[in-house]
Amino acid sequence: MSKSLSDNLWAKQRRDMVRHQLMSRGITDQRVIDVMRIIPREIFLPDEHRHLAYEDRAVPIGLDQTMSQPYIVARMTELIAVDSSHRILEIGTGSGYQTAILASLAAQVISIERHENLLECAKKNLTRLQLDNIKFILSDGSLGLPTHAPFHRILVTAAGPAIPHALSDQLADGGRLVMPVGDMKEQTLHCVQRHGQQLHHTRSIRCRFVKLIGQQGWPESTID
Repeated sequence: MSKSLSDNLWAKQRRDMVRHQLMSRGITDQRVIDVMRIIPREIFLPDEHRHLAYEDRAVPIGLDQTMSQPYIVARMTELIAVDSSHRILEIGTGSGYQTAILASLAAQVISIERHENLLECAKKNLTRLQLDNIKFILSDGSLGLPTHAPFHRILVTAAGPAIPHALSDQLADGGRLVMPVGDMKEQTLHCVQRHGQQLHHTRSIRCRFVKLIGQQGWPESTID
């Protein structure tokens, strides 16, 4: 198959994904829709799973980690309401797909990952998109990055039993944090907004994510 034909087929799958998986389920933020119609999700997957890029499901990326299904990526991005002036802290770089979405919408993204191999793969994936507003950190994401705080937005792509105080403390006034919270089998997306010293919590959809492992997440002993 020629490269141009292959590219056209991927582009069609992206358009279909946006129409059938995002817009039909209530995603209305036009900036989110536009960027997810453009970013090539397939380049963020291992060769053996690339054919699943636009399926309505999470896809394995190695080390017992997954890339979230397109709808969840869109919903979380819509919930944090990214502005082009925002500095974003992302917890869980994974394959780099969500990172690419955020970096295409915001001024800067600082992304933390605990798996060095995944972080290196994400860097290579994102280099192909020539995004130059991303900083990568190999660290315990549950602790955030206090030396670079405060952040306008914090997006956590792994689930914990509660929202880490370290992360909510790093929110700027007016800032917003989105994270899956619950037990190890099922969670709910939580959105936290800071107004001065007050934190306002709301809940969104049910979901299922990999565990947030760290000092303020799940302990290492919970890894299967």
